[in-house]
Amino acid sequence: MAVQQNKKSPSRRGMHRSHDHLSAPAVAIEPTTGETHLRHHVSPTGFYRGKKVVRAKGE
Repeated sequence: MAVQQNKKSPSRRGMHRSHDHLSAPAVAIEPTTGETHLRHHVSPTGFYRGKKVVRAKGE
């Protein structure tokens, strides 16, 4: 089993963890309706890349 040779100081530990934060999810705007949705996902009204791909229950 690997054993560290020297103890990592709190400052170095913080530098190591500096990139472990969460970023905001990538959001796209639907060109036809102007709605925002997650990238590579269908918008709430059923549009994807300007085309209607899913029908709602009422349609």
